[in-house]
Amino acid sequence: MTQATDINWTPTKPQAEAWKLLTDSTTIEVAFGGAAGGGKSFLGCLWIVYSCLRYDGSRWLIGRSELKALKKTTLVTLFAVLKLFQLKIGEDVIYNQQDGELLFTLNGSRIILVDLKYYPSKDPEFDNLGSLEITGAFIDEASQIIEKCKSIVGSRCRYKLDEFGLIPKILYTCNPTKNWVYKQFYLPNREGSIQKQRAFVQALARDNINVSIHYIKQLQRLVGASKERLYFGNWEYDDDPTRLFEYGHLQSMFSNSVNEVHKKIYKYYISVDVARLGSDKTVICVWYGLEVIKIIKMDKSTVSQVCDRVHSLSAFYNIPRSRVIADEDGVGGGVVDMLKCKGFINGSSPKGQTNYQNLKTQCYFMLKALVEQGRIGIKPRDYMEDIIEEMSQIKEIDADKDGKIKIIKKSELIKTLGKSPDYADAIMMRMFYELGQNKNVSLSMVNSYNKAETVFGDIYNQQF
Repeated sequence: MTQATDINWTPTKPQAEAWKLLTDSTTIEVAFGGAAGGGKSFLGCLWIVYSCLRYDGSRWLIGRSELKALKKTTLVTLFAVLKLFQLKIGEDVIYNQQDGELLFTLNGSRIILVDLKYYPSKDPEFDNLGSLEITGAFIDEASQIIEKCKSIVGSRCRYKLDEFGLIPKILYTCNPTKNWVYKQFYLPNREGSIQKQRAFVQALARDNINVSIHYIKQLQRLVGASKERLYFGNWEYDDDPTRLFEYGHLQSMFSNSVNEVHKKIYKYYISVDVARLGSDKTVICVWYGLEVIKIIKMDKSTVSQVCDRVHSLSAFYNIPRSRVIADEDGVGGGVVDMLKCKGFINGSSPKGQTNYQNLKTQCYFMLKALVEQGRIGIKPRDYMEDIIEEMSQIKEIDADKDGKIKIIKKSELIKTLGKSPDYADAIMMRMFYELGQNKNVSLSMVNSYNKAETVFGDIYNQQF
């Protein structure tokens, strides 16, 4: 093995902690960061260059959601790190810009620059990574890639591991975001339940003695969500104003006792999001009033299997077909035909004189208002993380443009989540009956979230 060149580097306390994890024999995945200016990219590039020099002929991946962004940011940091090691570009390290590779002429090690963006139409299974064999990986701004991509990169970490006496190792750097990084690293670390092969290290700008005081002052001048995320490293702060649901409100759904509050006798309902055979999943929600009392997930289910399950639930809770609603698009049409229940067509016209693009958008905005008022309850907690993750990604789009009120397309949600938002859609469909009870209500005057909340709140209160 080639002896790595010494460099003059004094790590911050978080960097030192992360470095220990990156060089141990037990930790496979390390998530590092949680705010701007914590030295995330520098640490990742330093670890990769050090590893290339230490292990002759090894291969290391540096990836980001878009190769263009990687070359403008991470690659610049990588070149700076190479200089710290006194390595000359063009002599000690050959950069092939076309292939996106850096070859270490000293020992044959390579760094491969990879675009990790999700292309559902061109490469939904990330087949471009299929033949890749690497020793380890550094994924910068990891919160921008989908979970499936992260898993596939992990499966590629196998090149010469036995020869070097190493284990698969991946470093993820990120800022606070509510996705798989939050679910797999930040939250379990906070709760003390993180898996043994994973580790999370929080790093803030004020931890970094090498960062400019002017940069810290810039972060301090930020306001609202940006300051919470990038300066304070607050993972619980929702930073996207286009999101329909705030994280705190989504959490509250699982502690709301909506039926006990109003002391009324409610009707039972069933809402079903139907999936294709072997694709995604079918989700069935049983409701008592506006409280979900049972959630059933069915993987790889046929139309008849879904119908049988819904029929059993309907019989048990004495629910008529008029209060059973299923997604009628695609295979769901077969379920609607067999059960003779209500069909929900996502792209159909909204109810009443409204400015919503379609029925699905109208129902999601109704759900938003009721969630914020604490009117939606969910008793089962088995799928709590999945439900919150999916609903937190429902966003309004083109809000600054004239025209119909729109929400993000399902195809875009699948890109972000790496899966279909089946739980969110199953919950959303229940709102059809709330709209149906108010056929004469006009919502065409709704031009903002606040107005929508007021109108929906008045409609809802009239029912009790």
